Amino acid sequence: MASSYYTQNKKTRFSRRVVIATALVLLIFGGYVFDLASVQLVHGEEYAAMVKSVNTYQTAVDAARGGILDRNGNPLVVNRQGYSLIFDLSYFPGSSRQQRRNEIIYNLIRLMEKEEEKWIDALPVVFDGGGNLVFAEKMDAEITYLKSTEMLGLNHYATAQNCFDALVERYSLQEYTKEDARKIASVLFAMRRKGFSMSVPYVFAEDVKLGTVSRVKENSGLYEGVDVKIVTYREYTDGALAVHLLGNVGAISADEYKSQKELLEEKLNDPNISDQEKQALKANEYKLNDTIGKFGVEQVMESYLRGTSGVKTITEDVDGNITEEYTVQPKTGDTVILTMDRDLQKVTETALEKRILELTAAKGLERAGACAVIDVKTGELLASASYPGYDLNTFTQEYGTLAASPDKPLWNRALQGAYAPGSTMKPAIAIAALESGVIDENTRLFCNGTFEYKDRTFDCLDAHGSLNVVEAIDKSCNIFFYRVADMLGINIMNQYSSMFGLGTKTGIELPEANGALASIAYANSLGTEWLPGDTIQAAIGQSYNAFTPLQLANYCAAIANGGTLYTPHIIKSVKSFDYSETILEKTARISQQSTFSEKSLALVREGMRRVAATGFCQAAFQNCPVKVAAKTGTSQVKKYVDGVRIDENNGFLIAYAPYDDPQIAVAVVIEKVNSGTATANVAADIFDYFFSRTPEMAQSPAINRLLP
Repeated sequence: MASSYYTQNKKTRFSRRVVIATALVLLIFGGYVFDLASVQLVHGEEYAAMVKSVNTYQTAVDAARGGILDRNGNPLVVNRQGYSLIFDLSYFPGSSRQQRRNEIIYNLIRLMEKEEEKWIDALPVVFDGGGNLVFAEKMDAEITYLKSTEMLGLNHYATAQNCFDALVERYSLQEYTKEDARKIASVLFAMRRKGFSMSVPYVFAEDVKLGTVSRVKENSGLYEGVDVKIVTYREYTDGALAVHLLGNVGAISADEYKSQKELLEEKLNDPNISDQEKQALKANEYKLNDTIGKFGVEQVMESYLRGTSGVKTITEDVDGNITEEYTVQPKTGDTVILTMDRDLQKVTETALEKRILELTAAKGLERAGACAVIDVKTGELLASASYPGYDLNTFTQEYGTLAASPDKPLWNRALQGAYAPGSTMKPAIAIAALESGVIDENTRLFCNGTFEYKDRTFDCLDAHGSLNVVEAIDKSCNIFFYRVADMLGINIMNQYSSMFGLGTKTGIELPEANGALASIAYANSLGTEWLPGDTIQAAIGQSYNAFTPLQLANYCAAIANGGTLYTPHIIKSVKSFDYSETILEKTARISQQSTFSEKSLALVREGMRRVAATGFCQAAFQNCPVKVAAKTGTSQVKKYVDGVRIDENNGFLIAYAPYDDPQIAVAVVIEKVNSGTATANVAADIFDYFFSRTPEMAQSPAINRLLP
């Protein structure tokens, strides 16, 4: 009985085990079936793509650069489509197939030479006139990289021949001629320096002709891995207009790349930005083959104009098939609108050039000049000319010649030229004297043509006799202002000159010179002694005084508007590329507000009015459509040419109009013309145009209605 129970119980336990084991098997099998169904039915396509995909990477897609317009919506800088030849590592032979790489590059260079096209050649090893290999001038950064451990790993004293031999060895170029090996090596060097990779294509040549593009496409087997990329190139609607203001773009330099990388790191380390913002910053970081604004508006507004790069995901499967997909679309850069008036700018440049060419220069003293036009009520820079200039559309090709020119055409004289202003200083000194109470409207000082001061004798243009302040400004009497300076002293003179922003940067967005106010401290900073005669010389714009044409125009505007010194600006606003959003809007900003008495200002303005109406500038302004107020000036320049000292004078003019309701102020300088009066024609042409325009011409329509 006990045995029967035991047997029965054993069978029962065995049956339970079978049931449990079977359940477990079914459960596990069911799990596999579920997973298989999930893989094949639910996520089939996704998993198939993952299995088939053997290589996936991302590459940045450059955004089109934003445009630059004048205040009325006229395009100044636009984009045009062109072609670049690039190497795409998805198809280009890898480094293990160096001989094939060399062959492709050699064939491509031969094509470019046949078609008279240029390719990027940045190798700092070149042939001299005798066929010897030497290092190129002004390529120190490239030479350092070439010798570095990152490239050839040579000693710092390695010669150009040593570097070339190492390149030939490294890239197996022994079968090519010396000349051809150097050409191929120049491309291979640049590929490595620019970080050629799956995500960074190498740009072999830019702005290639359509015919050359067609030949590359037709012979894709010969040029394996060479692709054609449609890109946007910067184009200037008038390449010679406003060149010093607009600036240009160019390939990013090593220093610029490093600077941008450091700036990016600084932004990424900001604890207040989100992960999404960090991701966007990283996606838009600069690459070694990027372009960047080099100077002018193109540089200072780079962050707005550049746009936001997109992201393209490239996938290669086991069969070698490649697919591309934009995972982030590139965003075109913003549109920058300037305060500049295109037509007024053209008139200003033409008037300046015309007058300079009329005043034939003495041999060895080529003339140059500058002009600035400011809105009296806002500080907006309406026009700014610097002569000589150049053409932005040919700037890159002609840069070497321009940089070496003794005429310094690359120098923006309007903002960066600091000149002794001559008698244009006298209105500021007159206001200082009137406001300080050392003279009033009835004060008369005598001029007999000479002035004895300490142990020196100073001259005047004429023996003017007895003059009041209005007459002294009109006649530009030096002795009147010598006497005033002696009463004021240099510190009070500079106190009032500073109220007009003279000798300090104006604060405009573009690079500008600081200039200087003559003072004891400034003389000492130069290691020179302040002499007794410096004070009275400073009153007529000599001594150490040095101001830019922009400072002079702004100073004149402050006289015209009653003592308000605005911060000049060239940027009016920034719009999104489709004009749907205003990113930045600039309004008038007051730098200093002086409380000069209306009586003092009226006396000075009357003196300037006489200069234009009956004085030195009468001939220039007699047919002007509005009344003008002006002041001329000259300052002495000493220069040695072929060992011979030549004394010349720079000519200056400050002017505003209309006299009874000021709208614009103008400053003109022409170098070495002996007379400030000679510059008045430039201002006259500007006033004639500006105040002869019809209301429709002068009006600034809404920007959104001007452009499609």
